[in-house]
Amino acid sequence: MKRCSQRRCKRRGAVAVEFALVLVPLLMLVTGVAEFGRAIYQYNALAKATRDAARFLSQYAPSEPNYPVEQAKCVAVYGKTTCGGTVLVKGLSTSMVVVCDRVDSTGCAGKQFANVAIYEGGGSSGTPAGTINLVEVKISGFTYSPMQSYLNVGALAFSDIATVMRQVL
Repeated sequence: MKRCSQRRCKRRGAVAVEFALVLVPLLMLVTGVAEFGRAIYQYNALAKATRDAARFLSQYAPSEPNYPVEQAKCVAVYGKTTCGGTVLVKGLSTSMVVVCDRVDSTGCAGKQFANVAIYEGGGSSGTPAGTINLVEVKISGFTYSPMQSYLNVGALAFSDIATVMRQVL
């Protein structure tokens, strides 16, 4: 059995202590980066959900008798027109989804959805080229909760995530 000199054994202990001191901040940094990535992933999933629901509703006129608002909310939450199964993002519910259009814009105060003027060449002035109707799907009140509870950052409230699209007349 090989024996170490007294000086060499002391160095071995010092390396272990230094490793322990560096390991804790390193693990916290890696965990923080992973949580940040997870938060960005969830935000992007919510943005895609609003786009899909707005695209679904853009095919219908809000004055139609079977205007599928509830189905659009299911598209935003479950990724399909029927509610049920696994939600796209944990913590998301249909009560967080708000749909605004030319018939009902109560959840989107201060915005215009009917007869929005469009101009030749784009912009907000010039020669009017006609009007369009818009539909907005918004997810409001979603909070992100980190997986690691020892980070002690609590829940992070996302701002409203909305998509506006042109709707059939």
